[in-house]
Amino acid sequence: MTAPDPIAPDAAEAAPAPADRRRWLALAVVLTASFMDLVDATIVNIAIPSIQKDTGASFSAVQWVTAGYALAFAVGLITGGRLGDIHGRKKLFLLGMAGFTVASALCGFAADPGMLVAARVLQGAMAALMVPQVLAIIHVSFPAHERGKVFGMFGAVIGLGAVCGPLIGALLTQGDLFGLQWRPIFLINLPVGLAGIVLGRRFIGESRAATALRLDLVGTALATLGLLMVLYPLTQGREAGWPVWGFVSMAAAPLVFAVFVRYERAKARKDGSPLVELSLFRIKTFAAGVGVQLTFGAVSGLFFLIWTLYMQLGLGWGPLHAGLTGIPFSLACSAAAGLSVQKLVPRFGRKVLQAGALVMLAGALLYLWEAGHYGTAMQSWQMAPAMLLMGAGMGLIVAPITDTVLSEVPTEHSGSASGIFNTTSQVGMALGLALSSVAFFGAVGDGAGGGAAFIPATTRALWWIAGGLVLVFGLLFLLPRRARQHGAPEAAGADPAAERDERVLVS
Repeated sequence: MTAPDPIAPDAAEAAPAPADRRRWLALAVVLTASFMDLVDATIVNIAIPSIQKDTGASFSAVQWVTAGYALAFAVGLITGGRLGDIHGRKKLFLLGMAGFTVASALCGFAADPGMLVAARVLQGAMAALMVPQVLAIIHVSFPAHERGKVFGMFGAVIGLGAVCGPLIGALLTQGDLFGLQWRPIFLINLPVGLAGIVLGRRFIGESRAATALRLDLVGTALATLGLLMVLYPLTQGREAGWPVWGFVSMAAAPLVFAVFVRYERAKARKDGSPLVELSLFRIKTFAAGVGVQLTFGAVSGLFFLIWTLYMQLGLGWGPLHAGLTGIPFSLACSAAAGLSVQKLVPRFGRKVLQAGALVMLAGALLYLWEAGHYGTAMQSWQMAPAMLLMGAGMGLIVAPITDTVLSEVPTEHSGSASGIFNTTSQVGMALGLALSSVAFFGAVGDGAGGGAAFIPATTRALWWIAGGLVLVFGLLFLLPRRARQHGAPEAAGADPAAERDERVLVS
């Protein structure tokens, strides 16, 4: 799926030049919004056991708390970006932030798992309105010679969110502020969101594209239906006893996707504004890159969920203990990401990504052995080597993969291609969370076995993760040996895919 290119020249020319102080204050607002969105996605994983204990949520409801957000974000991302192009980026940013704040309040005051899942879906949909505007606002607010510094700040905020998200979640959950248990992880967004709305109204300048793509609501509806026909039976099937309707739904999903493809082709002929630019898939390296991103997203979504549950429900650790244990992963990931882009990829090209997949695979296999060997007696220091390997491997992949995949895409399609690419990541994570029903929760059962039941479930899921990484390694051979600069987007730092790629680190 595709998002409009927020770095189009006509958008930059149409934007008014703001006063120096105002644009830096505007930058602070949009960077805070990005930080809030990223932290909110990462903060939930660490609080899942507390949510389950407090609300009595089933394992499938736990899956939907995270997958619902990712799916709503994915299917709304393109439409949100186009709405900003048409109606104004400032207007859509403020609308998204207001909706995100309201949805956060609904999450924090949710009376039952059903209300929490619905509020999370709303939160993801509002993030899809807010997030696509961030890089566009930055681009039109700063001249070309300042963007390098600004996008460096943007990357630093993303890295900080990757490290801080789990820790903030752990502190708020274990702190049990005012006896609210897990709820402050959502309620903390209220003062931040309100301040962002007030400051954003005052300091962000309005901009819109001179010529914007039209909305494709029918395409969005068909894509959503097809994805739900796969994800809903996978998520609910285990608890429902794998009924026949689930298999019928999954078998019929390809028919819906076929209708979607047919409609997108007709839409492209009619007005040139399809949700997905299907012609991009004729580029072998791009199609392979989408496969890498989908698989890698599924691996990431599955890993982060089972890792959290293993530490807290399997090993009996508190949220803060689990959050601190994740620091080696986050630090290794951030360090490897910076090293890969600045030093390694320019010299070794595609081999760096393949090395990342192998390093992650080594970490997953080491973790698998440790989980089976130490069982419920696992200590944080024993887990650290596997986490360092997995974090470093992930960093070697997520930072350079966008430029590598998009390098052979024609410049005029860079926005569409990056939109498809970053949306695929979110769809992959939702798929990985849905697959946890088979890969993880099927072995846990109803949890009656206590912590010991999570050990075989974790090792089973890690085999799935290892298999996914082997597939990623194989698909990487289809990418170009080195990124070709002539087809790259206007500015690597302004790539609209960059923000979503970083979310893979921690979602």
